[in-house]
Amino acid sequence: MKNSFVIDYLNENEFRKKERAVKKYNMLAYKKLVFDFYPSFRDGNFKGVITQKNTKEGIIKYTVKLPTDRMFSKVHGDIVLHYTVYLNQKLVMLDTLTPEEILTEGHQKELATYKGVMVSKSHTERDVFKINLLNMLDK
Repeated sequence: MKNSFVIDYLNENEFRKKERAVKKYNMLAYKKLVFDFYPSFRDGNFKGVITQKNTKEGIIKYTVKLPTDRMFSKVHGDIVLHYTVYLNQKLVMLDTLTPEEILTEGHQKELATYKGVMVSKSHTERDVFKINLLNMLDK
């Protein structure tokens, strides 16, 4: 336990809202996040792609893609966890989950689905058009 990293949040309220939306609308991504990524972060095994590195101060920024349904990914984008590791302080700072717009909206209101994909209330026509277009391209 001495050498384990501590997990903290850049903005805990906002992150938790997005995390709950992921839990509600994409359980597979949530399970991967909670039962695979968080324990490995505590152990010091950091997953994902390094986006920024400051070796002098021991700060590394990562992004890691969570498992997402193919259609959701094409309509809204991949669910990605952004986090920063402070090696000197043994701290993992969870920054955000993207796509922020649909996750924030999913937390605020109950979202409808169309052909198994979440549809934004603010961009319903656009999302339905994308889903129909992708379904036509698959045929």
